Amino acid sequence: MKRDIHPAYRPVVFRDRAGGLTLLTRSTATSDDTIDLDGQTYPVIDVDISAASHPSWTGRGRVMDTEGRVERFNRRYGAGR
Repeated sequence: MKRDIHPAYRPVVFRDRAGGLTLLTRSTATSDDTIDLDGQTYPVIDVDISAASHPSWTGRGRVMDTEGRVERFNRRYGAGR
């Protein structure tokens, strides 16, 4: 690998604004915002959706109708036309 061309790989906190989840991980992503976590200061990146707030993961998702698309098409336009 060439030296001095790769972005810095450092600890970063991803924060879910809707669910309140904070995840400390390593990333090359940058941010000017910071957060104090466990006595250390880390850059923080706010995300809109994570596993803590996504409707499919939390069970708050909207249930689609149980009728399948093919059956609905056949009922609307006729199966034998």
